[in-house]
Amino acid sequence: MERKSKASTRAKDKYNSANYDQVKIWVKKGERERLDAIAEKAGLSRNAYILESIEEKIDRDKQKEQ
Repeated sequence: MERKSKASTRAKDKYNSANYDQVKIWVKKGERERLDAIAEKAGLSRNAYILESIEEKIDRDKQKEQ
């Protein structure tokens, strides 16, 4: 397996900090594994699944306001 260099890790971290905000959530023990399984079944990463779920909730709330 190829190991990533410290320089490439620093470059990735620099790019991510310049282009993304980080949001941390806390879940009960075992819930991360549950989320991972659900996301995998949907063909998504955990992050993509959570973001898609948030967007769906926002859309539903907007529709209720109308």
